[in-house]
Amino acid sequence: MAVCDASEKLPKLQIEAVLSVRPVKVSEPRRVRQVLMSDTDSIMKKKGIHGCYQIVLYYESLNEEEGDKFLAGWIVESLGSALVEHPLLSGRLKRKDSDEDEAVLEIVSNDSGIRLYEVRFPMVLSEFLSLRAEKEHLEAELVFWKEIGEHNPQFSPLFYVQVTRFECGGYTVGISCSLLLADALVVENFLKTWADIHSSMLLQRQEIKAPIFHHSLLVKNDEPLHADVINRTRCRKAQSMAFKFIGKDLNLNQEFWREVAMLCVEEAEKKLDKRVWTEFSLFVKESCEVIKVEGHSKSGYCKKVLDQSLKNEISGGTWNDFGEFVMFHEGNKPVLVSRWIGSIAADDGNVVVIPYLEEKASAVIIVSLP
Repeated sequence: MAVCDASEKLPKLQIEAVLSVRPVKVSEPRRVRQVLMSDTDSIMKKKGIHGCYQIVLYYESLNEEEGDKFLAGWIVESLGSALVEHPLLSGRLKRKDSDEDEAVLEIVSNDSGIRLYEVRFPMVLSEFLSLRAEKEHLEAELVFWKEIGEHNPQFSPLFYVQVTRFECGGYTVGISCSLLLADALVVENFLKTWADIHSSMLLQRQEIKAPIFHHSLLVKNDEPLHADVINRTRCRKAQSMAFKFIGKDLNLNQEFWREVAMLCVEEAEKKLDKRVWTEFSLFVKESCEVIKVEGHSKSGYCKKVLDQSLKNEISGGTWNDFGEFVMFHEGNKPVLVSRWIGSIAADDGNVVVIPYLEEKASAVIIVSLP
């Protein structure tokens, strides 16, 4: 059994199992998302492809059966079905030769699978939720993330799920997803699909006492899990703000989104009283097939006069705008949902622009301050 230190004063999380979960059907046709960068190698070194969207959902136990030792086993089965509808989440990043000026990476839905961690936390959920400073520190332990390898990105999962069981039967579902893959809307849509499948599966299989996929049904191994498997990237919970942009009849090119991003950065700095940010990575989801990543500096805009009239099209948003409270068991809504952008360094800043496909002149902009 492996142990992850969370706090010297509080109980320690214990990783009990690590599994790879693949779609239950082969993905056909193979979906591809291009990741366009001006200079792949230098952006990698600047952590331009690093960072993740993270979410933790807290659930109380309705009954003993729901929170029992088979929870993660049922989740494996429902996850495999949900990934059929979202195949890119279980894909991998690879390099692609390009004759153009821009270096190209691709995310390919090759069914390599997502990584699922089953974790036990020897504490009652209500006690955990009553913590203040300690909870803020420990909450980052409820999601697992390992940064994309710079030299061999094709071996790095882009999506992680961590199921943490508390002593009372309550549990959390934590998700980490690469910013190259996900915007908040994609993750929330996946969560809704997965929760619906999971809830339906439990109703249809009430007579089955145990799921097929559960590590306790296999030969138990008392040896500690290998360090390469359980060593996570320690992510910081960056201060983040969400904005909505609504406009019409506009030329929505990359330069336009740069201006919108800078205006949102200025507003976020003002509201959060942080005025020391200089560099950031800009992620623009141009379509389902293309995401563009650029490194930017505020100093590059000091002499440029931004179109201040665009401010009238920008309004504040909240994390709750991105999705519903999903239920993995009928009638059991999450008691708390936490969302944030995770970064690996204190000076990492990100701006993610997510245009709505149904309304070309609308977008969600998430500003994550270091």
